[in-house]
Amino acid sequence: MTAIYELLYRLGVTANYTGFFHTACAVSLCMEQPERLVLVTKWLYPAVAEQYGTNWKAVERNIRTVGCIIWRENRPLLERLARRSLTQKPSTAQLLAILSASLLPPAPVDKV
Repeated sequence: MTAIYELLYRLGVTANYTGFFHTACAVSLCMEQPERLVLVTKWLYPAVAEQYGTNWKAVERNIRTVGCIIWRENRPLLERLARRSLTQKPSTAQLLAILSASLLPPAPVDKV
């Protein structure tokens, strides 16, 4: 979880936002099971909400707020993590996909 916290800090998000912890938890869950990104409102947000004693709508809103902060504070780093330029702020699911993929170890390259 430390690497996730460090990444969020580098992106401009601090721990005084509830979304900081919701986002970190969601990224951790997505790193464990990337397929959670397919059904974020049915599978991912409820799991985070249960952990923090809230509802999935609050989790989604708080992660969306984190996305706005990142977009405003450190868009260049977000674009480097996404490995492409972003013409618009990513959705919460896209943001979680970018963050979780950036923290996974690189896949081994097959030698031909």
